Amino acid sequence: MGREDTGSRDQDKVIIGIFHSVSGCDAVIFAPMLSNIRIVLVETSHPGNIGAVARAMKNMCLDSLWLVRPKVFPHADATARASGAHDLLASARVCDTLDEALMGCRLVVGASARLRTVEWPQLDPRECAEKLLPESEQSEVAVIFGRESSGLRNVELDRCHYLVHIPANPEYASLNISQAVQVITYELNMAEQSARKLSTGPAEQDLASMDEMEGLFRHLEQALDDIGFSNTRQSLKLHRRLRRLFFRARLEKDEVHILRGILSAAQGRKSMRSE
Repeated sequence: MGREDTGSRDQDKVIIGIFHSVSGCDAVIFAPMLSNIRIVLVETSHPGNIGAVARAMKNMCLDSLWLVRPKVFPHADATARASGAHDLLASARVCDTLDEALMGCRLVVGASARLRTVEWPQLDPRECAEKLLPESEQSEVAVIFGRESSGLRNVELDRCHYLVHIPANPEYASLNISQAVQVITYELNMAEQSARKLSTGPAEQDLASMDEMEGLFRHLEQALDDIGFSNTRQSLKLHRRLRRLFFRARLEKDEVHILRGILSAAQGRKSMRSE
């Protein structure tokens, strides 16, 4: 990017202001969907990338930025690359763990550029937006982006209901993190505008949050061990497959309680019901 003179920056601000008034960032006031979508960055190494992500988000009317163990934040490079989206940096939540960043979310999508040994349901960016937006009318949801060099680890993908993959040139698939965020947030913004025009919404469901699901998975792991079903060699693969099964089912809160009651009965105790 070359240097811009003051006049060209002022013109850009006018153009951007007109675009927003026509395309509807103000719509967030009337529909909370986009404000309920968290963009979660895991262990970002360069603070400039955090700023560039904030800029990408603000352009597409998203404002909920969560950072898991960033290497350096806050930092002047982040502020410079944010290019006016400093309010998103100021309100960004910094977390020690991914579970903390996902607490309260009931749908989680992880961004991945490569196939994994365990297959997760895969979405393209448009399908991702179509999944996330209806859910975000009723609860917070999240899209997770991994490290610049290595992406998300399998243990982090275990927290995801779906993966989103951005189709790119197979001979040169080299999007940086802010470009990936820009693609996903663009699709979310477009889906939100389409939803407003149609004025339709999903049926009410009291779905389990991410922390409630993690409580179920911990209880399930302990119960399988107690009844002698698990073995050390196969347990990791087994638990990942069980996660996939329950994530596909999209359990409601009452269903989680029922399953945990069954597990407690199988164990002959109720010590984990309080989690």
